[in-house]
Formats: sequence, C-alpha cells, structure tokens
Amino acid sequence: MEEPDREAVATAVQRVAGMLQRPDQLDKVEQYRRREARKKASVEARLKAAIQSQLDGVRTGLNQLHNALNDVKDIQQSLGNLSRDWRQSINTIESLKDVKDAVVQHSQLAAAVENLKNIFSVPEIVKETQDLIEQGELLEAHRNLMDLECSRDDLMYEQYRMDSKNTHDMNLIQNYFGEVQHLSDELAKQLWMVIQRAITTVRKDPTLLVCVVRIIEREEKIDRRMVDRKKQTAFIPPGRPKKWKEKMFLVLEKTIGSRIEGSQAETRESDKMWLVRHLEIIRRYLLDDLVVVKNLMVQCFPPTYNIFNKMLELYHQALSSRIQELASEDLEANEIVSLLTWVLNTYHSSEMMGNAELIPEVDVKTMKPLLSQDVVDQLLHKYMATLKSNIIAWLRKALETDKKDWDKNTEPEADQDGYYQTTLPAIVFQMFEQNLQVAAQISEELKKKVLHLCLQQMNAFLNRYSEEAQLYKEDHLRNRQLPACYVQYIIAIINNCQTFKESIVSLKRKYLRSEEDFVISGSTNMDTILENIANDGCRNLLDEVFMDLEPHLNDLMTRKWLAGSNSVDTICVTIEDYFNDFARIKTHYKQKMTIKAHRKVVTEYIKAIMQRRICFRNAEERKEGAERMIKEAEQFKFLFKRLTSGFGEETDGLCDTIIDIAEVIKLTDPSLLYLEVSTLVTRYPDLRDDHIAALLQIRGDASREMKQTIIETVDQNQRQQGPSYTPIFKDIIVPSMPTLSVPKLLK
Repeated sequence: MEEPDREAVATAVQRVAGMLQRPDQLDKVEQYRRREARKKASVEARLKAAIQSQLDGVRTGLNQLHNALNDVKDIQQSLGNLSRDWRQSINTIESLKDVKDAVVQHSQLAAAVENLKNIFSVPEIVKETQDLIEQGELLEAHRNLMDLECSRDDLMYEQYRMDSKNTHDMNLIQNYFGEVQHLSDELAKQLWMVIQRAITTVRKDPTLLVCVVRIIEREEKIDRRMVDRKKQTAFIPPGRPKKWKEKMFLVLEKTIGSRIEGSQAETRESDKMWLVRHLEIIRRYLLDDLVVVKNLMVQCFPPTYNIFNKMLELYHQALSSRIQELASEDLEANEIVSLLTWVLNTYHSSEMMGNAELIPEVDVKTMKPLLSQDVVDQLLHKYMATLKSNIIAWLRKALETDKKDWDKNTEPEADQDGYYQTTLPAIVFQMFEQNLQVAAQISEELKKKVLHLCLQQMNAFLNRYSEEAQLYKEDHLRNRQLPACYVQYIIAIINNCQTFKESIVSLKRKYLRSEEDFVISGSTNMDTILENIANDGCRNLLDEVFMDLEPHLNDLMTRKWLAGSNSVDTICVTIEDYFNDFARIKTHYKQKMTIKAHRKVVTEYIKAIMQRRICFRNAEERKEGAERMIKEAEQFKFLFKRLTSGFGEETDGLCDTIIDIAEVIKLTDPSLLYLEVSTLVTRYPDLRDDHIAALLQIRGDASREMKQTIIETVDQNQRQQGPSYTPIFKDIIVPSMPTLSVPKLLK
C-alpha cells in the first residue's frame, strides 16, 4: 500500500502546485478546498455503491450454487433408483419375447383382415375398373386401380417383412393380382391417347386433359412414396416407379415429331412447290399449336410442369430434326432458297416465333438455330454452285434465242423512244433480278455473292455476245442479201449494249449499299467489252454503207465525174437513206457514227484525189473540176450538218479540206503554187510529200522541176501540229508514181 500512497501524494502535490502558481491564487485556497472535498465525497459514494453491488452479486451467486448442489444430489439419487429398477426389469423384458412375436403376427393378421374384403372382391373390382376404362371414366378407374395396387402392395410388403426370402408366397400374391398390371397398362394407353390429342382435346374438353394430368400426378406421388420406402426397407412393389410423367413427355415428343413430319402432303414428283407447301403447313401448325398451349393448355397443368416452355422445346427439337432431314436431301437450288429463307428469316419473324400472340413467353433472340452454321454454309455452297450452272445455261439459252431472231425477215421491236432493241437485256436482267431478290431474302452476304456471280457470268456472256455478233457479220458478208434485216439487228445489238450498261449500274445501285461495295471486279471490264461491241457494230454499219458507196466513190475524180456524173448525189442520198435507219440508234452511238461517216466520206474523197485518177489538161478543166469539188464539199457539209443537228458537234472543217485542195487545183498562176501549197501544209501539218506531188500532178501544168522545187522548199519549213488538230492525211496512201524520178517523191 505504500507505493500507491506515494503515487497519490505525488499526484496531489503536483495538482496543488498547478493550482497555486501565482500569488493571487492564494485567495482561492478555500474555494479549491471545498471543490476538492465535493469531488472526494462523490468518489467515495460511487465506490460504496460499487462495492455494495458486488456484494449483492456474490450473495446471489452463493445462493444459486447452494440450490444447484441440492439439485445434483436429487438427480444422483434418482439415477441410482433408476439403475436399480432397470437391473430388476431385464429378466422381465426377456420373458416378453413371445408377446412381441404375437404382436407382429397380430399386426399382419390385422392387415390381412383389413384387406380381406378387397382380396375377395379383386375379380369384381377388376371387372368394374375395366368397364370404367372402356367408358372413359378415367378418374374412377384410377381410384379403383389404386385400391387394388394398395391391397397388393400392402400384402406383399407384410410378406416381405415377415419372410423376405419366401418367393413362393410373393409370387402367389402377385399372380392373384395379375390383372392389376393389365389394368394399369390399359389405363396408360387411354392416358397416352388423350395426351396424343392434347391440342385438340384442350379445345373441346379441357376437363378430360385435367383428369389425365391429375392421374399422372397421383402416380408421381405414389412413385415418390414407394422410392422413399425402398430406401428404408429395400422393398418396392412390382411395376414401380411407373414414371408416367416422363412417359407423358415422351408421348408428346413422339406426337409432335409425327405431326411435323406428317405435314408433307406432296413430293417433288407431284408438285414442284412441295417444300414451300410443306414449310407453310408446318408454320401454321406450329403457330396454332403454341397459341393453344399458351392460352388453354397451360391452365390444365400444374405450374411445376412449365408446360409451355417444355412444349416449345419439344416443337423446336422436332422441327430442327425435320429441317436437318430436309437439308440432307438432294435439294434443288430453289428448294435450298426456300429452306434457308424459312429457317433464317420466317422462323424468327412475326409470322411464326415472333408472333405477337406468343410474346413475351417466346424470346426469339435466345432460341437456338434450327440448322448449324456448317450445314447452312454447305447449303449455300451447293446453292451457289447450282446457281452458277443455271445462270450459264440460262445465258446460253437466251443468246441462242436472240440469235434466232437475228435471221428473221421482220424488224426488231422498238422501245418507247423508237430505238431498235431485242429482248435479250430484259431477259438477262430479269433473271438476275429474280435471283438477287431471292438471295436478299436469305442474307445480305448471299445477295452480294449472287450479284458478284451474276456480274462474273455477265462478263463471260458479253465475250460470247461479241463473238456471235462478229460471226453474224461474217455470215452476212457471204451473201449481203441475207439476212433481210441485218442493219436493223446490228442497230439493236448496239442499243442493247447501252441497255446492258444502264442495267448493270441500276442493278448495283439497287443491291449494293456502300460505295465500297459498288466497285465490283469485272464491271469496268464489262464496260470496255460493251463499248467494243457497240463500236464494232457501228463499224459494221459504216462498212455496209461504204460497200454500197464503193462504186460511186470510185467514179470520183475521173473523166466521167468531170463530165457531170451524179456520183456525189447518189452518195448523199444513200448516206441519208442509211441514216434514216440509223436514227433508231441511241443518241450516244448515233453521234459517233455520224462523225465517223462524215470523216470517212471526206477521207475517201481525198483518197480519190490522191490516186490521180484524172489529170487536168488545161486551166478550164482545172477550174471546172475545182468548182465541182467545192460544190460537192458544200453538199457534204449540208448533208452532215442536218445529220449532226442536235449533237453540238462542229464538223465543217472536214469538208473545208476538200475546198482547200480545190483552191490549189483552181489556181491559175503557177508561180503562186508554192505559196498556196505552203498555206495548205500549214493548215494540214500531216500532208506528206507524196500528197503534194499527187496534187501537183493532178493540176497537169507543173513541170518536174517545179514539183521538186516546191516539195524541197516546203520540207525546209518546220511543221507544227496544234493540240486540237486531228490528222486527216496521215492514213491516206498515195500510189507510187513511176514517172517521177525525184528521190524525195518516192518517200
């Protein structure tokens, strides 16, 4: 106690020192003393209360311990008495073994007595139950069946308890109740018949379906009870567990599978649309059945059955199996399309699983696919291969049909604008359109593949089209009288090229969304092929024109021409006549043809000049010939101005070439020839020395030395071709002039 006392004194000294640090605090010593006295009194009071509380707790604890000790003594005494009584009763218990056996036997006899009435009335109950089953009173029949099974099972159980190895008595009981199992099977058949017609039954008589479900539920409860008893006693009655609930779903599964498979009413041999009809019947059946299940059948089953989802699963499985069977068959292209369209689109659409009457129970997003992706890919691959073969055959047949029209004696049809055309572009692109529409129903990716395939085959087809057009021309050249409408059908071929171009662009714009997709390999090449076919057609038509003009072109710049032949009049009339037919060519190609014809006429005229068919004898002949050339150039100008009206093309410069040459011929003063020729060369930089020599020879008044001088002098001048100049003399060949010996003239 000394150590705490010292700590207390030290603490008090420190506390007093803290209170009296200043002289003025001495006046408050009395106040401090009273305050500390109050604190001390308060602490002492709390200590007394705490000690008193502890003392009360100790007193209570001692009382409880004393009571517990007394209780223990009483229990010890009771256990001693009990032990003595137990030792005394052991002999008595052993002497009651016979009583125990008698009790067991009595309970068995009591069960036998209790079931005696049922045992004796088994044949009568069996007959009654059979009649009830035949009358459709399934609940009453099942109640009797349960009574019979209960009597049999109780007897067998008691026999099992008494002597589990006595199989003779067990068999005796089972044989006596042998008809019970037959009744159970008969009742089950009736139940399964109702379950098979559940969709129909629930509409007409839902009560019957409810009875069947109640019977199944009863049997399920008995199954569970028997299984639980087996765990305890190892005994289970014959035929248990029946598992009628499981069998019910097996019956439903088989029924649904048969309903879907049996909906095929036709075969491919009897109806080309067999698959479409089959799928449509399935769609109607499945939708109607699920609506009935949702609205009516669900009310006939306990919620634990989750009957709608179960039926949905069964329908989906059965349908998937049927679709896989169909996919494994040797389907044609249109059948593959019908199947995939139905599987990938129709099945999940509002016409089927997405129907408003099935929402929200059915969520199409969570449903498994009817076909695996591998099977879908295989079908698409087969479809594309078949489609490719079909497109090739269709295009070949379309071209053969079009070729037959080329040999007809009647003109081809004209469109609303009067342009000749054949049905080939319409047939080809109608076929493409149909296949693309079909592909678009399946998927966006397949649509692109089909479009790509169509354009690829179109590319090859146009090459054949070009070859056939060339053969058509060659056949015509063997006999220009045949076919009678050769020109008209060449015009139609040219117009078809424009139609093909427009149709290709239209097809791509319709079936491709993005600009990247718009650029498809082969389309640029097709434009080139079509342009070549059209250009060849235009060339063939111009060849036809100039074959007719050839005799008249040969008369130009001859003595006959100078004497006043009407060759140019005939040329103009012939060209105009042909171009009346060429008016049926679409503007783009008609414009090009008119320009080419104009250039060809002028070129042929200049060729006639350069071939030196005539040599003017004097100034009068030169004047007469030059004026005739100028007049005929003006005729050509007038003709082609009319033919090119509306094109916006200025082609007068071509005919001015003839006029410029005529001015050189018309010149009366030979000393000015050099100046005139120089002007001509300046205007036409592609004018060669042999052209100048031929032109001077036609005049007939230029000496050999003059020709040589003019040519050499002109050659010394630098020739420049402007960017807008189109050469006209470049391809005009001048026949050799053996009479001239100047080396320059032999170039």
